[in-house]
Amino acid sequence: MAPSNPERSSYASLGTGFSLVLILFFTSRLMMLMAFPPENLIFYGDYQHYFNLADMTRRGFYPYLHYWYEFPPIFPYLNIAVYTLAGQQLKNYILFLAFVLLLVECGNLYLLYKLAFSLYGRTPALTIAWIYTTLFIPIFFWLGNFDALTTFFILLALYALISSKSKLLALALGLGTMVKYLPIILLATIWRARGFKSACLYGAATLLTSLIIFSPFLLRSPAFTLASLRAQGSKSSYETIWALVDGNTTTGNFGPLADHFDTAKAGIPLNNPARIPTWLTLILFGALGLFILTRPRSSASPDLDSIRFTTLTFTIFFLWSPGWSPQWQTFLTPLLLLSFPASRAVLFIIALGFINFLEWPVILSRGLNSLLPITITARTLLFVLLAVELYRLLTQPVPQPQPKPVSIPTPANRD
Repeated sequence: MAPSNPERSSYASLGTGFSLVLILFFTSRLMMLMAFPPENLIFYGDYQHYFNLADMTRRGFYPYLHYWYEFPPIFPYLNIAVYTLAGQQLKNYILFLAFVLLLVECGNLYLLYKLAFSLYGRTPALTIAWIYTTLFIPIFFWLGNFDALTTFFILLALYALISSKSKLLALALGLGTMVKYLPIILLATIWRARGFKSACLYGAATLLTSLIIFSPFLLRSPAFTLASLRAQGSKSSYETIWALVDGNTTTGNFGPLADHFDTAKAGIPLNNPARIPTWLTLILFGALGLFILTRPRSSASPDLDSIRFTTLTFTIFFLWSPGWSPQWQTFLTPLLLLSFPASRAVLFIIALGFINFLEWPVILSRGLNSLLPITITARTLLFVLLAVELYRLLTQPVPQPQPKPVSIPTPANRD
């Protein structure tokens, strides 16, 4: 027997452990912040916009109190806290906000690993963690917007659901909805996994959390708070098939900051109104979602069924939504890695990434808006293919184990 090598054993343990993935994930991104000029890192992102919003506090203006804001309160006030800690200096602010969101991204990597470990075991979970670490898409949007925070609460809610941690699930849903409204979609997953009654209970808990967070603003400044709540619903269509139908070839911006001081402008679309009523498409896609929700669970694993159903639900939402935001890839990417075999997941992620980067920054930053139908059509077809594949995985019959043939010994030939 060959003598054991302690150094080789230690190296193998480190090389295959999640700790190494996390260390490389964190330090490589931290070095990026240290090595490049901050303004270059955020050239195509929204950090400058977030800084401008936080900078309004110098004049005594705060979101929900003195102007309307399209997102729930958690991020804008976290943003103000980061701005204050950074000494109200843009370069410091960029590094501080990026570092805070880097910590959130480390949490996303950990939750992705834990979910993959629960679904597939240790080795596939490490593979998924390595893939996520090497992807460019999470890096780009980490330095572009705050959707890493949305992703964190979506993954935390799924982890709590799979781990049967009811209080954590309620907390993740409530706080996640107060970062962006999208995590509320997970109530459909709870309905499928635990029944309609549970979905109603968690929906009530989410509503209670939202009321607790919104109440101070509603009592102090009801006009701007209500304007903030209706802002998203009044947005014109953008970067979707519906936008092409409406003749809109711009992004989903809300106009200049000065408009946010006028509550009436929160309910006025900036571009062409919808030619096909949104409520009509909501009925059609809602019926499709309800049909899928009520299909029998055919997956061998109820937990995997929940993950794939969540991915499919978000995909249906993307197909219905009047607008498409490229940063939604931030939470779609880990869901794809959890829903498909690694090679197929990477194929979907890369294809979607190239389509979206072609759209932004290549097309839109160069004023080539007439080319938008190409990327919008390609992305829509990709989502349709993704939805079909996910539905197939959700409904495919579970292979039944075949009984082993019984071998009957034959008598020996004595001739």
